[in-house]
Amino acid sequence: MDERRKAVVLLSGGLDSATALAIAADQGFIPYALTVRYGQLHEVELEAARRVASAHGAADHEIIDLDLSPLAVSALTDASIEVPKDRSLDEIGAEGDVPSTYVPARNTVLLSLSLAWAESLGARDLFVGVNVLDASGYPDCRPEFVAAFEALANVATRVSTDGGKRFRVHAPLIEWTKAQIIERGIALG
Repeated sequence: MDERRKAVVLLSGGLDSATALAIAADQGFIPYALTVRYGQLHEVELEAARRVASAHGAADHEIIDLDLSPLAVSALTDASIEVPKDRSLDEIGAEGDVPSTYVPARNTVLLSLSLAWAESLGARDLFVGVNVLDASGYPDCRPEFVAAFEALANVATRVSTDGGKRFRVHAPLIEWTKAQIIERGIALG
């Protein structure tokens, strides 16, 4: 019998989530990949998610539809809003404002879905590919958000209240730059 622990990994198909899935597998977890079609305009990442899940031995890869576009206005879900391009790292960090590509509460919603699946699977570990660069403008990519969601998971689920089991939200890229993420992703295949 396989003694490895199950982990649900949010997998968009982009660099960060693909690296997070590879890290979960490398750390000995049995990855269960969750991809959400939330109304994003570009679906090229969905095919990439399929390839990444397969390449890293995901036990299952669920792709679900939950269109956030009527509720969460963003340049990623509304073609009439321009996506900023060709910005330097200084420009990204100096914005101060939440960028137009922020999808309101997206990571809260997506992590909630992964938590529901994890509880159903008997998994206690969730992986998300948020990182320090994203945290410069996205409130749901900060270490405080990850810690708060983990605390929520440990009071809002049946197994955490009845069985005393604890959930852990892993954000292995949280302090990494894009260069570090690329380097680790390449190393893990």
